[in-house]
Amino acid sequence: MNDDIWKRDEIDSPCVNVCVIHPAKGICTGCYRTPDEIARWSKMTATERAEITAALSSRAPGLTKRRGGRAGRTARLLP
Repeated sequence: MNDDIWKRDEIDSPCVNVCVIHPAKGICTGCYRTPDEIARWSKMTATERAEITAALSSRAPGLTKRRGGRAGRTARLLP
């Protein structure tokens, strides 16, 4: 069996299997891509993927933690 057939010279997806779109910023909190970028990733050129990958780290600071669940309810109950 020739394993070279399955090797592709592409930029790997930055997906980390934490697929939650931030409601205000509109980007995934796991990989920092937009829904459009996620959907088009497999059809993008290597250049497009490289440009997006280079921009991802600058998107991370724009996200803030969502306050919800038990922590959010507890914070509202405390004086």
